[in-house]
Amino acid sequence: MKKMNKSICCIGAGYIGGPTMAVIADHNHDRKVIVVDINKERIDAWNSDKLPIFEPGLAEVVKRRRGKNLFFSTDIDKAIRDCDIIFVGVNTPTKTFGRGAGAASDLQFWEATARNIVKVANRDKIVVEKSTLPVRTAEAMESILKRHPKHHFEVLSNPEFLAEGTAIADLEKPDRVLIGGHQTPRGKAAIKALAEVYGTWVPRERILTTNLWSSELSKLAANAFLAQRVSSINSLSALCETTGADVEEVARAIGMDSRIGSKFLKTGPGFGGSCFKKDILNLVYICETYGLTEVANYWRQVVQMNDYQQERLVGDIIRTMFNTLANKKVAVFGFAFKANTSDTRESPAIAITRMLAEEHAQIVITDPKALKHVAEDLGKVAEKVKTSADPYAAARDADAIILLTDWEEYKTLDYKRLYAEMRKPAFIFDYRNILPHAQLRKLGFQVKALGK
Repeated sequence: MKKMNKSICCIGAGYIGGPTMAVIADHNHDRKVIVVDINKERIDAWNSDKLPIFEPGLAEVVKRRRGKNLFFSTDIDKAIRDCDIIFVGVNTPTKTFGRGAGAASDLQFWEATARNIVKVANRDKIVVEKSTLPVRTAEAMESILKRHPKHHFEVLSNPEFLAEGTAIADLEKPDRVLIGGHQTPRGKAAIKALAEVYGTWVPRERILTTNLWSSELSKLAANAFLAQRVSSINSLSALCETTGADVEEVARAIGMDSRIGSKFLKTGPGFGGSCFKKDILNLVYICETYGLTEVANYWRQVVQMNDYQQERLVGDIIRTMFNTLANKKVAVFGFAFKANTSDTRESPAIAITRMLAEEHAQIVITDPKALKHVAEDLGKVAEKVKTSADPYAAARDADAIILLTDWEEYKTLDYKRLYAEMRKPAFIFDYRNILPHAQLRKLGFQVKALGK
């Protein structure tokens, strides 16, 4: 690999590219970092005081480095020419058409990016897979990149392991940074070059290097294992409700086993976000492609349990509210898939709201950060739904509050005031188990929680 310049670009200005590049720029003042995207509206937002995504601490980092060594642009071709390390963080959603629909990753944006790199590159480059991709995707990328008659492109896999809501903290103090590449002289040189970027703040022992295929599969496997734990504890919540056990006590007991640990044993309406469901279905499709039917069925069950949990909760709401929701007002507290993010991709609130609408409920959704996504996420159902940024307004004259996102502000609301303004009997379905149930019952609420 020839001597490189210090510039880095990331193609894709979403939840991966924006935060990751901001933190890289914050720790590498001698490097120019450029984030590019074809979406002008998104880039304009990155260049404003109102960023396109909400993430605690992100605005402060962007403000600190923007215009100094961090830049946002729609000029993708120029960024490719100017930079020697190119991160590819474009969207890789689940296919909605053709073979593999509903399971395989849609790689059309990724492939278009690879072809564009070949078209405009002016020298050797390191191309870094940052999007979550099926194992051995790098092989396909290399087959496109190697068509350049003059320049060499070394492909690395550097999957992100960010949890939305804590992305900046995860980037600042990662459990590990994984870099996969070929074990050739050029491959090792590329790995070293990327490790130097992270090495300005990440301890060397936390920078792991593997071959390409191990790195690609590790991302899918990590998300599958985490989602599996969510589905596992949610399956037990149903059993706890039937037997009289308390799921929080069960989770605490098994979580104290050092072999298991306590993380991701919090029951709820199911997992959401951009990665878990998509990555598990991708893993299922890969297993089926290689004829591993039993393995595919095993992982598919994790998603099926997640769907079951949401259907189960709606059934619980209907039964509790006298077997009908028709013309009853329900206030949905939380539309983001988790607290401290504006992301609603695969949020349990989407499926649950749709099922509530099918029962002819009058729905008002409130959320501190995610209301702008309601219309797009719900489609035609959105015509039957109202929104309010004010939780008190959302709950006024409501028959029930359904808590789906564990925003900290929901713990400190004036529930005496809420009860006074709701219709009676007033129900609270605390499907995040974050509220003081005994106090709510003293106020007069009929409270339902998970696994109790």
